[in-house]
Amino acid sequence: MYVRVSVHTGEYSMPNMTIRVPDDLKESLDEHPEINWSEVARQSMKEYLYRLNIADEIASKSQLSEEDAAELSDEVKHDIAEHYRDSE
Repeated sequence: MYVRVSVHTGEYSMPNMTIRVPDDLKESLDEHPEINWSEVARQSMKEYLYRLNIADEIASKSQLSEEDAAELSDEVKHDIAEHYRDSE
């Protein structure tokens, strides 16, 4: 299922974007015609990009190598798994 997002505001128009969504999601969206789903999608993408830019900025200042980051990630995952295993 395709959803076409068209935005025309005032004196200018924004580019169109077509996104694919599963049929069940489209049906749920259609149950709420009062909601401007284009605006919801636009704000969601804007927020995601904001968070991505913050992550990029943090990563650019990091002195960890990719190998160090992967090792740290493995240790954190191991500790989390151990924590939940012990709490059962």
